[in-house]
Order: sequence, then structure tokens, then C-alpha cells
Amino acid sequence: MNGVIIIDKPSGKTSYDIVEDVKKSLCARKVGHTGTLDPLATGVLPVCINEATKLVQFFSTDSKEYKAEMLMGVTTDTLDIEGNLTAQKKPDVVRGDIEDVLKSLVGKIKQTPPLYSAIKFKGKPMYKWARKGVVFDPPGRMVEIHKITLEDVKLPYVTFFVACSKGTYIRSLCADIGEKLGCGACLAGLRRIRSGAFVERSALSLEGVQDREKKEILEKNIISMVDALPGFSTIYVNRKLEDRLRAGYQPVIGDLAENRPSSLVVGDVVKFVSPGGALVALARMLCSFDRISSLDSGEQMVKILRVFNC
Repeated sequence: MNGVIIIDKPSGKTSYDIVEDVKKSLCARKVGHTGTLDPLATGVLPVCINEATKLVQFFSTDSKEYKAEMLMGVTTDTLDIEGNLTAQKKPDVVRGDIEDVLKSLVGKIKQTPPLYSAIKFKGKPMYKWARKGVVFDPPGRMVEIHKITLEDVKLPYVTFFVACSKGTYIRSLCADIGEKLGCGACLAGLRRIRSGAFVERSALSLEGVQDREKKEILEKNIISMVDALPGFSTIYVNRKLEDRLRAGYQPVIGDLAENRPSSLVVGDVVKFVSPGGALVALARMLCSFDRISSLDSGEQMVKILRVFNC
């Protein structure tokens, strides 16, 4: 059993809780998730089963979309409503002010991650330093806000939509918005509605589902490893090449004379698929398609990144 299941994570549970629940229900050997959601957050959490855990690194760069609720006038140590209150002020703002600030955040911005986060600082997750009361300045990092739009204003609450790059903390985004508006703000609620190619309508809610039913529902909704990578071009291989790839072979141009990919350039990641439709390997292109005909058939065409035994 190998593949990806999209879980609709409920509030109050950690991403690890969901992984353990799925692992137990399916009696799986290995289970992992992509893109951690805080306990407060809900929504799309891709969970990888067995061999599909090797795909996590290829999902890690995926962009995300969220619907966020922000509490204006309140700041906390964790940057969300579950933290300790650090300041409070009446939010004397209007819709136009909020819209202007949101517009100013579109593009690449430097963001300071929350102190209470799993990002490593001197070899340890920052939340461990914070819980010990250690004072330090967390390192900033560049993220990108692709789109951010205001959805509703019912002060002190504000709801907005955001599409962003990997590594963006919506808690930090709320804190930055509150600071720019001069009243402070924290995250009150968060729902992830897209993670890469995985969207909200595909997410399974397991709330209230009995163990016997849960196993059946999960098994019926496993996405194959090939289908979980819709953005990667496919190269079909015969049985002989399939066996060689699984044994660690790096293919050359001549191996793919009958099935050369089109419109690919250096750096593109492709998936090698067996005659039976199983994912054999992922590889990175070393030469562009338009140059293949001018190169020696013995020249290496791709670099194998991962091989899958399924």
C-alpha cells in the first residue's frame, strides 16, 4: 500500500496526531505528512503512506493557500489566540486601511518566524528555547505572498485569503499586519484550502468515524504516487529498463530512443513509470529535449533522484 491521502485536519490536533491515526488505521510501515499545520489550524494535510514518504521532499516546495481569521488589537507571545496576552489596544481601523496594508505585502517579503515554531535555532526547535525563557532574535527569511485579499471585516475580527510560498507563517503575517496598522493583531483561526496540487474538496474528514469504517475510507481514497505528481512529465519505460533503474542505473539518451520526453529543459523533474503504471523513479533532466538529437546516444540524459520499490 503506497500513495497519498489528503486529510482534512481538525482543530485541536497536531499534524503528528493525524499521521499516527492514519498509520494505526492502515497498519502502515511508514507514514509522514507534508507541510505542518499548527493545532489551531484546520484543512488540507497531505499524508504519505509507505514508499510515498520518499515524495515528501518533492512536495516541500509547493505553494499554499489559506483562509485566515485575525483578531485585531490583541498580541500574544505565540502570535495566535492560544498564547499569553502581551498587549491589547482598541483597533481604530477601517476597511480601507486594512486593504492598503494587505496590498503592501504582495511580493517577496522578509518574515520573522514565530518564536514558538519548529524552526531550528542553534540545533534546537525555537519553541524549546522560548519555553525555557531564552531571549533571542529569530533569524528572518524571505517568503513570497502571491496574492492576499480581504474577505470580511467585523471588528475586532478580520478574514482574509492568502496564497503564499512554502515556509510562510500566517501567524507572523497577522502580527506584521497588526503592527503596520498600529493596533497589533494575532491569528484567531486558520484553514488551509490548498497545498500544491491538493485541494480542499479532496480532503477527508475522519472526525467521528469509527475505526472499522476509517480503514475502508482511507483505502478507497489513496492517491497513487504517479497521480500525486501531476506537474511532472512522464516517461514510460519497459520492464528491462525498469529493473535497471531500480538497481541504481543512470539512463543514457540511447535508453529512451523510443520514448523521449518533449518540451523539457535542463532542471525539469520527470517521473519514470512502469508498463503497469507504477512509479519507478524521479529524475532531473541534464539536457534539453531540443538538444538530444545532437548528442551521443551514450550520454547521460537524466540524474536519478529517487527510486521507488512498489
